[in-house]
Amino acid sequence: MAERAKPRQAQDKLAFLLSLVPYLMDHDRVSVSTAAAHFGVPEEQIREAVRLIGVSGIPGDTATYQHGDLFDIAWDDFEDNDEIVITNLVAIDDSPRFSAREAAALIAGLQYLSALPEQADREAIATLTAKLSRGASADPSQVAVEGSEADETLALARESVAKGVQLSFDYLNSQGQAERRRVDPLRVESVDADWYLRGWDHGREAVRTFRLDRASNPEITSDPITHSVSDVSLPDKLFEGSVDDLLVVIDVAPGAAILLADYIPDNADTVEVDGRLRTTVRVSHYHGLKRLIASMPGVATVVEPAEARAVVAEWAAAGAARYAQ
Repeated sequence: MAERAKPRQAQDKLAFLLSLVPYLMDHDRVSVSTAAAHFGVPEEQIREAVRLIGVSGIPGDTATYQHGDLFDIAWDDFEDNDEIVITNLVAIDDSPRFSAREAAALIAGLQYLSALPEQADREAIATLTAKLSRGASADPSQVAVEGSEADETLALARESVAKGVQLSFDYLNSQGQAERRRVDPLRVESVDADWYLRGWDHGREAVRTFRLDRASNPEITSDPITHSVSDVSLPDKLFEGSVDDLLVVIDVAPGAAILLADYIPDNADTVEVDGRLRTTVRVSHYHGLKRLIASMPGVATVVEPAEARAVVAEWAAAGAARYAQ
């Protein structure tokens, strides 16, 4: 004789409802059969739960149920079409929400992520974007993140690494000189907001690091790479010193010195001066120094040479003048 199914306990029903309600919120409109398949339960169990949701809620200040204190269901759709649509949410709507501006900022960040070649799960990003739009306290502003040439170069660099073929591109070096480079791409890495390609440069016959926003007109060739990661030694540090580097003395707050580890030569002298650490950093050009100092406002100061101080001071003054205008 077949064993009769055990009736579900109250806590089981509550746990099921706590799972069902968020599912219905995320899907706006869903058929009973689809919900039953998702949870692996009979369709009649879904219908029973929906009827229970329709008489559930939280009483207001009067301690009695008033209009708006109960969940509401689009009953015509439910009875006639076997579809579930929640038209009034209770308590869940009272949870803290992102403002329209906050939601717009997050959506802009998600759009940027979806443009990166390594972000393959576009569907998950689209679902999260829709949730942010629905969950905001007001409709978020319509924003869009425009792609750049550097995004295209990054995508082709990753593709060439995956395929094991050579990549050619025009590159503007630290001295402002442009030339066509052909490399065996070995690794793509990021530091803060910048992306870098490390590879074997056929023109220099050595490993070089290229900042991708300085590369243009990239082209994947059909030639296989002649050097792989197992053939060459990639330094642990992304930035390696060069005989052409410029040395600059700076004062930096002790707690921020670790941020400059890649720029400080191994033999640099570091001393304490007026509560700060005075040390030497190497940069390929003063334009890079401006970017470095700008990333550490209030914690790093250029000491010498005088030319470096003048370049940074003029750049800062020009930026301040634009705000004044």
